Order: sequence, then structure tokens, then C-alpha cells
Amino acid sequence: MKHPAYLRGMSETTTDLDATGLLCPLPVLKARKRLQALASGDTLTMQADDPAAIVDVPHFCAEAGHDLLSADTDGPVQVYVIRKA
Repeated sequence: MKHPAYLRGMSETTTDLDATGLLCPLPVLKARKRLQALASGDTLTMQADDPAAIVDVPHFCAEAGHDLLSADTDGPVQVYVIRKA
């Protein structure tokens, strides 16, 4: 996966998570688990195709204090870039 320009060259770690095919609440639960293993400032790029993720992922980030850097659509898949708090 090609990462957005603002992520390339950063010293922090970027991790990918493919949550396509998973339904609510699994994309958010998997993102939370993956983020727990990352250091503060690291980023997670997650792909999901669950329609509920459009609401769930931004809500999760706001509640957990993580930064939702981007939320884009690539066909039927949403791509989220989350920076761990």
C-alpha cells in the first residue's frame, strides 16, 4: 500500500491492518489491539469495508484520544490513518 505523502520520511513506525470482510465491532477492536502494541506517535493504516466503520472509527479515535489523520475511500474500501496518542 502506498502511504500518503505526509507519512513518508517520518521516523515513526507505520503499521498496516487489513480489516476488510470484518463487521462491526471487529474493525475497531482489531485497530485498538494493534494500536496498543505501538508506541505513541506511531501510525496505523487500516482498510475496512464495513459501512459502520465510517462512524465507528472516527468515534473510537475521539474517545481514545488518537488522531485520525485521514479517512479516504478507495472503491468499496475505506482507508483510515490513525496516529496513536
